[in-house]
Formats: sequence, structure tokens, C-alpha cells
Amino acid sequence: MSTTQTQAREIRELIRSLAQAEITPFARKWDEGSEFPRDVVGKLGELGLLGVLVPDEYGGAGLTYGDYIVVVEELAAFEAGVALTVAAHNSLCTNHILLFGDEAQKRRWLPPLARGEVLGAWGLTEPEAGSDAGGTRTVATRSGDGWVLRGSKTFTTNASVGGVAVIMARTTPGTDHHGISAFLVPLDAAGVVIGRKEDKLGMRTSDTASLLFEECRLPGDALIGREGEGFVQAMEVLDGGRISIAALSVGIARGALDAAVAYSKQRRQFSRPISQFQAIRIKLADMATATDAARLLTERAAEAKDAGETVTLLSSQAKLFASETAVHVCEEAVQIHGGYGYIKDYPVEKYWRDSKLCTIGEGTSEIQRLVIARELLGG
Repeated sequence: MSTTQTQAREIRELIRSLAQAEITPFARKWDEGSEFPRDVVGKLGELGLLGVLVPDEYGGAGLTYGDYIVVVEELAAFEAGVALTVAAHNSLCTNHILLFGDEAQKRRWLPPLARGEVLGAWGLTEPEAGSDAGGTRTVATRSGDGWVLRGSKTFTTNASVGGVAVIMARTTPGTDHHGISAFLVPLDAAGVVIGRKEDKLGMRTSDTASLLFEECRLPGDALIGREGEGFVQAMEVLDGGRISIAALSVGIARGALDAAVAYSKQRRQFSRPISQFQAIRIKLADMATATDAARLLTERAAEAKDAGETVTLLSSQAKLFASETAVHVCEEAVQIHGGYGYIKDYPVEKYWRDSKLCTIGEGTSEIQRLVIARELLGG
């Protein structure tokens, strides 16, 4: 089912109302202090925005990917770190359980995740395994009826504020990615150590930290799916996650574009608004066109996802184009602001800082190009 224009408009108006009242007035303070806005995230849970993709039988909103990208874009237009929190929770952790968990795991975890009572994290990246996800060194070994988890994850969104994480760990030593499995790990379990919170360039309201597993004992039913399926599961989850990052990128670009348009109308040089100068108009036209093209690519990927199609190619194309568009649009917005674009009194410097992560997280632009080429060439 595709998102109707009426439904999309209602979602946008809902988020816009919340953002204008409870996000925008505090965004600069949160950014400077790298503060995680717990109250706002809690309200997003009350509104059903932390269970967008979860069916109503598990306490979720039961909406589509078409709806979901509207949520992420609209949040990102106001505060990208909050949007990233919502994206990682929905499309990575929660979606992994929804796609691959058994009925007991879904009944246990999806309702509190959908209500926002528990935030979800998702751990794939390690200090020595970033783009090379098959190089995972975290291990899970059998111990009686359960497992013992040892290792670490880095750059994990929601790590220090979350309640549960899906963690990829090697269960068959000495093998390639086929020896990796996925596990449900409560973050208050014995042996889980929350590491240092990262001091980031942008997306500073989003919580990013490392996770350490020191003889962390897990029950047998912590395994998601079958042993050795974790890498394949993770790649499918990332296909959906890249649609999230594309939507996040579109929202950032749109926010920067709106700020640049407004500024160009009020800033006067040579006795007239700079919006009347051809050089500024050309920049704004290119920024708007690229942003809309990025949105169309993202919508195409979301529609394919909702139709049950394989979206590896489409999600990588959307993520690549939208993320690089966001960086370019934000840079142009700073340029239009001139010196004012370089100071924190104006929002475009934050959009610029926030945008860069979109070309890195959930697969760098370089990796997206390799994925796209592989899909085109058939291997």
C-alpha cells in the first residue's frame, strides 16, 4: 500500500507541530551539549513514531515504508540527530526482529519497542570491521543451553540509551561471513559494558557509543533465526536502513534549502535582496532540483520495499544520491549565507555538519557505488 497524499500531509503536520514547539527552540542547546532529548523521543513513542513499521498486532502503527520515509524526512528537516535516533530504532533494531525473529521474540520485544518504552540499538560495526562487515571479530560460543558473547561494537546508535540491541557475532571461527549469527542482547545484561559516548562533528543529539561484551551470557533463545544467518539478515536489514538514510538526507537538504531561501529574501546587498541576483537564483534552483530528485529516488525505493521487491540496487542508489545531495545542498546554503553561514546563530552550519554522516553511515558512498555496480553487472 502506498502512502496517500492526505496521510503524508497529516504525518508532516503532526511532526511539524511537535518540532516547532519542542525541538527547534532547544536544538542549538542540545547540539552544543551533545544532549540526548529523552522527553522528545518519549513523545515520539507516544505518537507511534517508534513503531511505524510494526504491525498493530504487536502494538505498532502498522504503516508502510512510504509512510516511514515521510516521518524520517520531516524530523530531519528540523533536527537530524532525532531523526537518526528514530531511523536506527525503527529500521535496524526493530525491523531486524520483525523480519527474522520468531514469534516469542516478537511478542517479547516488539510491543515495548513500538511504544518507545525501550529504545533499540543494532551492532554490526567494529574497530576492525567497518565496510568489511564480514571481518566481524565479536564471537559467540555455545555454553550449555546458551551462549557466551565476547567482543565489541563501535559507532552504535542508541547504545548508551537503549534497552536492547541486535548484535552480529561470529559463531563459527575461521569462516567468512557465513559464520556470523545475530543475537538479541538486553543492554542491562551482565557482561555488557557501555563504552565511551562519541563526541561527534554532527548529529550530536543522537547517542553514539561503543559496546563491550565481557563474558556476556545469553540464553539459547537469544539467537535470531538460525546459526550462520546473521550476515545475510544484516544485509537485508541494511537494504531498508539505506532507504532511511536517504530520507534523512532529503530532510537535511530540505531544511538547508528552506533556510537559504528565507535568508536570500531578507539579506540585502547593493540595496536589494540577494534573492534577486542571478547567481543566487541559479544556486537555489539547482539545490531544489537535486533535493526533489533525491526524494523521488527515495520514494521509488520505498515503494519497491512495500511491494516486497528486492531493493538492494534501489536503496543503494537512493542512499548514494540523496546523501551526496545533502552535503552539496548544505554547502551551497552556507555559501549563500556568506560569513553568517559559518556561525552558529544561523542553522545552516549545523545542517552542513549533520549532512556528512549520511555519506558514511550504513555503507559509505564508495561502498554504495560498488553495490550498484555489482547489481548492474550481476556479480
